[in-house]
Amino acid sequence: MSSRTVEANCDGLVGPTHSYVGLSPGNIASQINAGEVSNPRAAVLEGLTKMRKLADWGVPQFVLPPHERPDLALLRAIGFSGTDAEVLDKAWKDAPALAAAACSASPMWAANAATVTPSADTVDGRVHFTPANLLTNLHRSLEGPQTARALRRLFPDETRFAVHDPLSAQSHFADEGAANHVRLCADHGDPGVNLFVWGREAFERWDGRYPARQTREAFEAIERRHSAARGVFARQGRAAIEGGAFHNDVVCVGTRECLLFHERAFEDGAAMQDDIRRAADGLFEPIFVEVREADLPMDDLVKSYLFNSQLLVLPGEDRLVLLAPGETRDNPRAHTVAQSLASSNGPIGRVEYVDVRQSMRNGGGPACLRLRVVLTQDELAAANPAQRFDAALHERLNVWAERRYRDRLAPADLADPALIVESREALDELTVILDLGGGFYPFQRAA
Repeated sequence: MSSRTVEANCDGLVGPTHSYVGLSPGNIASQINAGEVSNPRAAVLEGLTKMRKLADWGVPQFVLPPHERPDLALLRAIGFSGTDAEVLDKAWKDAPALAAAACSASPMWAANAATVTPSADTVDGRVHFTPANLLTNLHRSLEGPQTARALRRLFPDETRFAVHDPLSAQSHFADEGAANHVRLCADHGDPGVNLFVWGREAFERWDGRYPARQTREAFEAIERRHSAARGVFARQGRAAIEGGAFHNDVVCVGTRECLLFHERAFEDGAAMQDDIRRAADGLFEPIFVEVREADLPMDDLVKSYLFNSQLLVLPGEDRLVLLAPGETRDNPRAHTVAQSLASSNGPIGRVEYVDVRQSMRNGGGPACLRLRVVLTQDELAAANPAQRFDAALHERLNVWAERRYRDRLAPADLADPALIVESREALDELTVILDLGGGFYPFQRAA
């Protein structure tokens, strides 16, 4: 079974309202670039290029559609009324911060879409998904229900897949999805160890400079509802959160036996390693690769996003491939560390780089853009084939994006009512391209 099991990547397609409004406290890139002009067309094309690279390497790749934005249902729910254009206009005049949240294209960062447990680790032999409630930030808390709908369209066979609803939307169960989860194993189809990284406990008083977004209780609930085997719970390093590592995937990445992490990623790194070794006993020998603060200070880590890379198992290669953002290559300290990882006799054989600069300016590297899902061949075949990425879909989506997306979007442009029409027309066409079925988006159901 294991030799026929693969780790697929489900990448979020960048939405037409991709912008730099600075909505995420603790996300330094988002704060620094707030108010700058974005290029939604370049952003979606960069994402598609990354998907094509992985597909060409033999990694199964799927497309997750963007959500409808602006979210006029939110604005109507908080008292704005009239036509769609009037609602948007009133919101920007009277409550611009709320209007900005309603326009965010944040669902593009699919690492936050859900936590996934593969069938090799569950009692019922199904792949389980829990969409993240993302309630720490208003703009992200809007995503859960539509993410659940998207996952159910991509993985419709309920005998093979279980897509749960998000956890209860209150702070005790604050959940940020797979950005704080790593699965380690001997081979993707073998039983694995699930590392759940949390920032705070539900009942503790958090007094940090930036929010600790993930609660331990949220991951414990997900472990129970997924019946996820061999769970290990580790506390995210406070120094990492204070330094701008708002998710664990900014300071840690892992696949198969290998966990690559920064010295400050965990509050107690030694205990984390001991717990993983115990959970993996008899299954595999974990490989821990730690990067020291002296070699890569937090400031350079956050600027370069070395750990927000994709660590890949590629067909025909004995060692792992690290797919890093161009910012890692451009940062001398990070580049030196990356090249030293590949030149050693360790688990990483080479480093490749990809340009996702539009996403990076909002604090999202290559790993942020994808949700990893371990699938057997039968499970892979049961996914929606229209969302499976290949050269033909790449070409079709390139043409679609070139025609439908703006190449310039200042924050003030989000108030343009024409953007409502443009976005809906783009999403209407995308619904057909990806065979998402009727009523996928709220505006389609209203019609």
